[in-house]
Amino acid sequence: MNVPWRFIALLVLAVALPAGSARGDTRPVTTVGAVDLKRYVGLWHEVAKIPNRFQKDCAHGATAEYKLREDGLIAVVNRCVKKDGSHDGVEGVAKIVDKTTNAKLKVSFVSFLGWRPFWGDYWVIGLDENYQWAIVGTADRKYGWILARTSTLDAGSLETVNTILERNGYKREAFETSPP
Repeated sequence: MNVPWRFIALLVLAVALPAGSARGDTRPVTTVGAVDLKRYVGLWHEVAKIPNRFQKDCAHGATAEYKLREDGLIAVVNRCVKKDGSHDGVEGVAKIVDKTTNAKLKVSFVSFLGWRPFWGDYWVIGLDENYQWAIVGTADRKYGWILARTSTLDAGSLETVNTILERNGYKREAFETSPP
């Protein structure tokens, strides 16, 4: 595990801007109506993202894997292949913030003797009815990811994803495609 990536990820996620400020849009970001966590867990491939500092060394193959824990938290493991060909990864946890929908979570990637001082938003703002793709973002639109069960999405799914992003005030061009 690469500790600098973990540390940077936490610092970046810890800095919260007022809603809409990062992308110049004041419309609220809305989540999906419900997330079935048993269907959501598993391996997701990153299809696209808003570039961020904590993934700057990732060249391709970014994935996120989620597992339900007995204590009600969700284990999170993010991995990628770095520019030099080595593998990188970080382990964290997610907690459900909105228990009515399960669509608003907080994630943490740093623990000091079991204490997690930094938590970042993880909002599910788009989700395929068959759980084949998901859109994850933050209330300030500073971060965003398009995830899928496979490393690519078909044109129809991408168009649906882009419509949801735009409806939530994200700019389509802010996202860059993630190489598989």
